[in-house]
Amino acid sequence: MDKKVIGRVDVVNFPKLNLNEISIKIDTGAYTSSIHCKDIEEVDGVLKCKFLDDTHPNYNGKEFSFTNYDVVYVRSSNGQVDVRYSIDSNIKIFNKVYKISLSLSSRDDMRYPVLIGRKFLTKKFIVDTEFSNLSFEATSQENTKDVSSEIL
Repeated sequence: MDKKVIGRVDVVNFPKLNLNEISIKIDTGAYTSSIHCKDIEEVDGVLKCKFLDDTHPNYNGKEFSFTNYDVVYVRSSNGQVDVRYSIDSNIKIFNKVYKISLSLSSRDDMRYPVLIGRKFLTKKFIVDTEFSNLSFEATSQENTKDVSSEIL
């Protein structure tokens, strides 16, 4: 399998969550991937939450409900263990859709609403921290080519 080079940050889509052009940070030190989430509540076997928050330009206030989710234990870099909910979703990067598990966490104080860890990156990507937005730029160029070829 050919691995794509990905930079330290990028902009991607999460089709199942209706979230487009979301900034992500690649973190090879993290095992799992996480997404900024608020108003997380579990009631009668249903997990409810809202992605992002009103400070984010793509925030829509939509509440999502999940019946298929897990509880995971995530150890932070300072050794503290957090109990979080995790959902299965998908991510569109380099114009390809992949499955991804996302733990739900408050990333209020973080610059990027999504952190992508090794579990997702392994066997798919090589990280080169010299670069940024490789997928976003490649996708933009492909879309420009598609549009220009349709015009002719």
